[in-house]
Amino acid sequence: MVPQKQSDSTISVVIPVKDDAQALRRCLEALRPQLGPDDELIVVDNGSRDSTEAVAAEFGGTIVSVDGGGIPAASAAGYDCASRQIIARLDADCVPPADWLTAIRTYFSEHPDTGAVTGWAHFYDGPRLLRPGVMVAYLGAYYVTLFPALGHVPIFGSNCAFYRAAWIETRDEVHRDDEGVHDDLDLSFHIGISRSVRFDSSLRMGISMRPFFDASAFLTRLHRGLHSVVVHWPSQLPWLRWYRHIVRPR
Repeated sequence: MVPQKQSDSTISVVIPVKDDAQALRRCLEALRPQLGPDDELIVVDNGSRDSTEAVAAEFGGTIVSVDGGGIPAASAAGYDCASRQIIARLDADCVPPADWLTAIRTYFSEHPDTGAVTGWAHFYDGPRLLRPGVMVAYLGAYYVTLFPALGHVPIFGSNCAFYRAAWIETRDEVHRDDEGVHDDLDLSFHIGISRSVRFDSSLRMGISMRPFFDASAFLTRLHRGLHSVVVHWPSQLPWLRWYRHIVRPR
């Protein structure tokens, strides 16, 4: 695989959303100044009944409608429609820093052999004193516990980017029709088979703490995480993945 120079990379930004128009507007207000003339914005509406589509249209986004299937189906549909060199992914309730897309372009320019890159996050809402500790516990646990299962860092869907070519290689393998998987973890399993997945501490993202105030939703996340790992077994058992990474040509 020959690395490509990506210093002038174009980016497709994909945002899956359902009934979250207010958060989407805040996200797009932060994102709009970063989009270059050759970039594209894709908003995947997963059956919203609010003004999500109107907000996306106001900001010049391409609207992709997906009726059901949850986030895995919505994300995959957005990636399928992406036409630029790099696909960047975040959630509707994210608030990207002013240099988010610049950081992505810079990273791929300096590391053209990377298949996907992911980063860190901070809470922009919730109790201020709790934000740092909860973030370390949440995202730190995500990275630390899943690294052994994957053989590399997992992709964090609220803050990630990957080559469109990497998606084309894996789009027929991901579990896009399984609402029980975390789409980012599923993508981690498949992209990581043939390409490197790396962490960049300079890639930051503002995310909401609101899911942590819903115990049922939090338990559902944990269950989906376990399901996302087990559904790839036995062909992607941890020791098999580590062996492939060790013998894979660099």
